[in-house]
Amino acid sequence: MRPIIVVVGARPNFMKMAPLYSELKKRNLNALLVHTGQHYDQNMSNIFFEELGMPKPDIYLGVGSETHAKQTAKIMIDFEQVCTENKPQRVIVAGDVNSTIACALVATKLNIPVDHVEAGLRSFDNTMPEEINRILTDRISSLLFTPSKDANTNLINEGINPDSIKLTGNIMIDSLVSNLEKTNSKILKKLNVKEKQYALVTLHRPSNVDKKDILVDIVSALNRISEKIPVVFPLHPRTKNKMKEFNIQHNNNARIIFTEPLGYLDFLSLTKNAKLVLTDSGGIQEETTALGIPCLTLRENTERPITVKEGTNKIIGNTKSRIIEEFNYVLSNEAKSYKIPRLWDGKTAKRIADIIERQID
Repeated sequence: MRPIIVVVGARPNFMKMAPLYSELKKRNLNALLVHTGQHYDQNMSNIFFEELGMPKPDIYLGVGSETHAKQTAKIMIDFEQVCTENKPQRVIVAGDVNSTIACALVATKLNIPVDHVEAGLRSFDNTMPEEINRILTDRISSLLFTPSKDANTNLINEGINPDSIKLTGNIMIDSLVSNLEKTNSKILKKLNVKEKQYALVTLHRPSNVDKKDILVDIVSALNRISEKIPVVFPLHPRTKNKMKEFNIQHNNNARIIFTEPLGYLDFLSLTKNAKLVLTDSGGIQEETTALGIPCLTLRENTERPITVKEGTNKIIGNTKSRIIEEFNYVLSNEAKSYKIPRLWDGKTAKRIADIIERQID
């Protein structure tokens, strides 16, 4: 049987592809795991493979960090060789990172069907590189596995053939459900914080960290927040570098606990035990909704509107005054009512594998 290539590249991909890769292997399908190396160090890659139970990749491209154009081009050149040597019958990509569009383009030009996991999400903000990656990947994919009904609507509005759109649910929740019992309180003890008595923060998007005045504003807001409850802030390498470049420091009296990037299990432990989460991540908007944790998203838009409509998420932008205002509201009021969206049940990988199994030789 010719292989089915499963592509991973960056941190968000690992949580999406781990359950699907596992499900394909359970069915004795010839799944070939290819890691582009877009995220490549211990904190951003290796620990996720270990904690999510993924084997070492069959093929590692090791592209590393580069500009968007150089990184995408390098992945395409190397992945073309992988495809010509292994002659896969399908290529499965996930999400919206550079590895996603690069590998989808290569496969499509070689007439290899592409399956896109987490298809149809739209922020309608074309200044985001991820939005361009999403739109283009969806346009050239053969099967589009969507996490929610609004994603189906987006694709149909763009003229995608409805027969290729498959509502299968949110695969990120598969990883969350299967790993929730493995979490413990060790990381809370290590950081000296208590359940429901701290805020958890993540920042990495260029719109928040690449401009000094905006990043200064956000850190200043976090200083104020830390006067009321501790703030745990795992630093993405991009954010850490920008804070150093801009010489941004937190107040000496601030209770902001900076850490290196955390593994999946430690971060999941911190998320489920937080009073609230402040983030610009897409996946964390979904995880907080699944866990019932209030989430304040420091962006002007989201490609996951279901987390606002049905979940615990609120879009608040990135100004200091608004961040403090919304934090105070969460601290002083009952959490908003929410429901877990349909098909966010931990069974998405099985539904996707069922469909893929019917397509193979």
